[in-house]
Amino acid sequence: MQSFVYTSANQIVCENGAATKLAEHCTKLGITRPLLVTDKGLIQAGIVQPIIDSLVDNGLTPVINSEIIADPPQSLVEQTVIGATQQQVDGVIGLGGGSSMDVAKLIAVLCSSDQPLSDMYGIDQITGPRLPLILIPTTAGTGSEVTPISIITTGETTKSGVVSAQLLPDIAILDASLTLGLPAHITAATGIDAMVHAIEAFTSKIKKNVYSDMLAKEALRLLSQNLLACVNDGSNLEARSKVLLGAMLAGQAFANAPVAAVHALAYPLGGNYHIPHGLSNALVLPFVLRFNAEEPAAACLYAELLPCICHHAPSGDSQIDSLTFIETIEALLRDVELPRGLAAMQIDEAELPKLANEAMQQQRLLINNPRPVSEADALFIYQAAYS
Repeated sequence: MQSFVYTSANQIVCENGAATKLAEHCTKLGITRPLLVTDKGLIQAGIVQPIIDSLVDNGLTPVINSEIIADPPQSLVEQTVIGATQQQVDGVIGLGGGSSMDVAKLIAVLCSSDQPLSDMYGIDQITGPRLPLILIPTTAGTGSEVTPISIITTGETTKSGVVSAQLLPDIAILDASLTLGLPAHITAATGIDAMVHAIEAFTSKIKKNVYSDMLAKEALRLLSQNLLACVNDGSNLEARSKVLLGAMLAGQAFANAPVAAVHALAYPLGGNYHIPHGLSNALVLPFVLRFNAEEPAAACLYAELLPCICHHAPSGDSQIDSLTFIETIEALLRDVELPRGLAAMQIDEAELPKLANEAMQQQRLLINNPRPVSEADALFIYQAAYS
């Protein structure tokens, strides 16, 4: 039997309305003065206030930081740490999308350690403890609530990752009621992001294992069968619940069998053009899949995933079935009406070589791809994705 190590959040609570019981979980962890890390959009949408009220009503003293933005820069993280330390918080709650949860993870560590953030980038570089940590997603996409990863913008156009089991939360809370009414374009982009996590975990070259495969397949089944219903009807709680669970399972899968070339080529799009991460993935996904499928081993894996996303009976020919898999993904991208092609994002075609060069800096991801990717290959994929 293959050897592998599987890690995830210490506890997962999956229940509609669970966020209103947050105080119980804080008390269980000994938190009395939590830092609630979120964003202004959720404040304005009225999602955060009932949660704050429930904490206060149960005798807790929450400290609110709603300054989190997409692609959070290192300076924002460091400023948040200063404020949290001054406020003497004793626990951290990340409420929102991937950015809020990624920042919350780092705050929990940085508030308990003298180690600078700059020394934490990379794999297993965190040396100190962390504060108690609870993560609550309000989008079904990143799976950040169950991953040991935090992605931070570290330069003008570059991102860096901190990867450590210390970033896994004590409790991840899945409350699908928090995702009701999420705009269709955000629902679509985050859902495709989660599907990419599942697909890339299943084809991950180095750490793919029987457990991550099981998670990836079920995630892909839940996501592919329910995403369009969520896009078409934002109030569909049953579909929202299944997509949120699917995104979490995909997060668990890629936390243990890391993502690859789709993410490596998506990061330069986000860094240079501030394209949301899920949409960045969607823009390059079909073209990376087609590139990878030319490798017979990858084609076999895509063929194995075909029953997870459609009811077509597999033909038994891996090349045919992998192509059907890719075409089904492309059809879903059309159905959820995400922008297609890099040209549609006002990207100058002359910039593609620069993007290819930047994608090569993501070797942490590229080593997981089922087919080697050279800089020339990256440029070819960007060119294919352009129009």
